[in-house]
Amino acid sequence: MRVTKISLPTLHWLSHEGAGQVDGDAVTLTAPAGTDWTDDALGAPPQHAAPALVFDAAAELALSARVRVTTRRTTFDAGALVLWADERHWAKLCFEQSPQGQAMVVSTVTNEFTDDCNSWDVDDETVHLRIVRTGPAWAFHASRDGETWEFVRLFRLYTDLPVSIGFLAQAPMGEECTAVFDRIVLEDSAPGDLRDGS
Repeated sequence: MRVTKISLPTLHWLSHEGAGQVDGDAVTLTAPAGTDWTDDALGAPPQHAAPALVFDAAAELALSARVRVTTRRTTFDAGALVLWADERHWAKLCFEQSPQGQAMVVSTVTNEFTDDCNSWDVDDETVHLRIVRTGPAWAFHASRDGETWEFVRLFRLYTDLPVSIGFLAQAPMGEECTAVFDRIVLEDSAPGDLRDGS
């Protein structure tokens, strides 16, 4: 049975306390300058200082939110949905600004090093993002309207550690980035088909 929860479980800061607010059905996070999450495949030092509010992930779930960035955007500024087991096993689905100045759906999956993938451009001020957990796997989806979901990727984290899931803002190259997450839906089951738009 699919159940929509009106309120989220208790949120906590993942590793660095940041500027955040939970107000009604919205979560707002502000990332300070120079904050990111990455374990660069080219070997640059790991970065895990971006603020993230998370909760313990159930064995099966779907978490979605509409995301917008309200500050002036610079390269790699993003609001993101995230999942985290430890510093070497995590992933994020981002509404991110590209080096060319275009907002995009971008995903990264880290199993020791980060696999970084650009998906498609977003011309609107908002996009809906979704993380699904089903069995041993995770899926990422994005949507323009929050109704029809486009498949982004399917993957596993190579760890048996418990996973936290939630919301993140990052500002790797800018002064700050404020991301607002609203129209948040948490369901206790995954879609029956990960690729049919449901």
